[in-house]
Amino acid sequence: MPFVNVRTLKGALDEQQKRELQERLTDVLVAIEGGGSPVFRQFVWVMIEEEDPSHWMIGGVVPTLEQLRALRQAR
Repeated sequence: MPFVNVRTLKGALDEQQKRELQERLTDVLVAIEGGGSPVFRQFVWVMIEEEDPSHWMIGGVVPTLEQLRALRQAR
């Protein structure tokens, strides 16, 4: 029974993005660990935890949602 825990900045993903992430991660685990068996889907857990940006530090810098959004737009 796989359990995936995704931690991200609060507000980084909207509800639709979170749902898509959960569905796609589930699909990957069913394909790889479950050998493609649709029965395996019922055993896959995907949890998204949202943390306040002030609880994170990346490269010595506390990230902001504005920085994250700028990175997305730069792609």
